[in-house]
Amino acid sequence: MLPIKKGFEADIDYDYQRLYVSGMMKLISQMLKAGSQVDDVIKAEVAEMPEGFVFRMAVTPGTLKLTMKKQDGRLVDLPADYTGKPDLTMTFKHVTFAFLVFSFQEHTAQAYANERIILDGNVPMSMKVVRSLNRLQTVILPKIVAKKAVKTYPDLALVQKLQVTTKTYGQFLLNLVKER
Repeated sequence: MLPIKKGFEADIDYDYQRLYVSGMMKLISQMLKAGSQVDDVIKAEVAEMPEGFVFRMAVTPGTLKLTMKKQDGRLVDLPADYTGKPDLTMTFKHVTFAFLVFSFQEHTAQAYANERIILDGNVPMSMKVVRSLNRLQTVILPKIVAKKAVKTYPDLALVQKLQVTTKTYGQFLLNLVKER
């Protein structure tokens, strides 16, 4: 396993890293839910997942997690107290490893290559989840940040990016209003 980079994360208190990762997991689950409703690329990835497919992204020892399920052709959040066995679990070995990914210092593929993530379950399905996450990051983040977040930044015209970004954020806000 490669050592942790000595960047600004070394100066950030563990509790703050944990708080940041927790907030990002909540945001990612909500944005992925919205993306699965409006983005054709994410919809295509989700369409290839079996109905009822459940995946979890977690940080050891397991208190930080997001769990999502494919339901009616889109992704939905499952409650924090969901106790069923997911079909796929992607677990960061430490909060700092998750912080590196969620603060865009290391992309998911690099974190996996550096043995910072444990996969439990269907590996081909994990690639669909990762591609969905990569697409989401490409769409919702500014290009300069997204290039750090994903291994390969796709050829995405500015007009197309703005259209998909607007639809995704719009659906995100609509979902928040509906849930209240």
